Amino acid sequence: MSKLLESPNNHKSSVTQAQASHGNKNNDRIDGNEMSNPICGIGSSWWWRTRSLNAPSPFQQFGPCGRIMKNSAVVMQIQDPASQRLTWYKPPLTVLVIKKVSDASVLAPFVQLVSWLLQAKNMVVWVESAVLDDALLNEDIQFRGIRDKLVTFKDGRDDLTDRIDFIVCLGGDGTLLYASLLFQQSVPPVMAFHLGSLGFLTPFRFDNFQEQLTNVLEGHAALTLRSRLRCVMHRKSEKRYEVKQAVELNAHASPASNSILVLNEVVIDRGPSPYLSNIDLFLDGKYITSVQGDGLIVSTPTGSTAYAVAAGASMIHPSVPAIMVTPICPHSLSFRPIVVPAGVELKISVSPDSRNTSWVSFDGRNRQEIFHGDSLRVTTSIYPVPSICAQDQISDWFASLADGLHWNVRKRQKCLDELSDLTASGSEETFDEIENIKLYDV
Repeated sequence: MSKLLESPNNHKSSVTQAQASHGNKNNDRIDGNEMSNPICGIGSSWWWRTRSLNAPSPFQQFGPCGRIMKNSAVVMQIQDPASQRLTWYKPPLTVLVIKKVSDASVLAPFVQLVSWLLQAKNMVVWVESAVLDDALLNEDIQFRGIRDKLVTFKDGRDDLTDRIDFIVCLGGDGTLLYASLLFQQSVPPVMAFHLGSLGFLTPFRFDNFQEQLTNVLEGHAALTLRSRLRCVMHRKSEKRYEVKQAVELNAHASPASNSILVLNEVVIDRGPSPYLSNIDLFLDGKYITSVQGDGLIVSTPTGSTAYAVAAGASMIHPSVPAIMVTPICPHSLSFRPIVVPAGVELKISVSPDSRNTSWVSFDGRNRQEIFHGDSLRVTTSIYPVPSICAQDQISDWFASLADGLHWNVRKRQKCLDELSDLTASGSEETFDEIENIKLYDV
């Protein structure tokens, strides 16, 4: 089966210990696990593997005789998620501040944050050029004093690759999704403050932002590596040649121009058509099933708590290496959501006998039509989003489940007082009956 290869760029932003542990071509023994090199050699050059499996490497030998067959494809491995800590190999100098748009309540925190980063930390602050056009923001006296010190960019025109060391988001979950969209390769560490509605992906509170930011800039923070999906659209009308897995690809080549990385999910639906969508699903080139219903959701573990859970899927911790496949209102009672390994490649196409075409959107953006003969390929990207934790991976996730989704929130059952329960459950007649039974037994 042919695969689409994804090559990285040279990036100077901070990386975790897990991402930095490339080692040499031979496997290294680390804490009882074989940590495989994420790059493999073909000939005299270095090449990246097709896709990543973010999971600990199991022990390779089983008993005295059994062993996994040697494979030339080296799998990218990471450390135990609990050990993922942010480390700066040089001080961060440039920070990108992403602000929630059209929200007056974010303006004051935005000015406070930007002023503090410029004056107290002497950092170069980047913002989107549209931010400076905010009339309410320009009325702020403090902001007018620092406006000329900000560096701006335009979305879709300026490339931020290798320019940003650190990202701060002010708003809701949409700000983190926007940060993911801006960086289609390596993503700088992201610190998200909850100033929006749901705040499922934004664990930090803004009250003591100076102390929290100082701790992060000094390298005292845990990370959650949120995997993303790499999506490539193949149009029947265009001549595209897939690159086979064995074909060599330059390690510094840019990814395909028609690819996009998503943090939450890819949604394929029937669009405005009144007919059921009829979508064929393939896994690593093998036909799996046809989806008949309103559509299909392919999501990351991060996206499992978004559209997928509303369609009946389970909630999966973002550190679990997996891809979720969830049907939308399937025309079959037995069609349940499934979870597949992170390393597989899904191919989605409109069934040849389908009455209508389908539509696809990526994290709610770039909506486009899928015609007969077109196909969409989805697999795990080698570029996750390093999201900074307020506490740790476990505490942050369960706190967001309780606060954002009210997971397992109910009134507590009252405890029982043994004495009061005994007197309440029995009457005088009951005790008399018990005494009579004892007499008859004698």
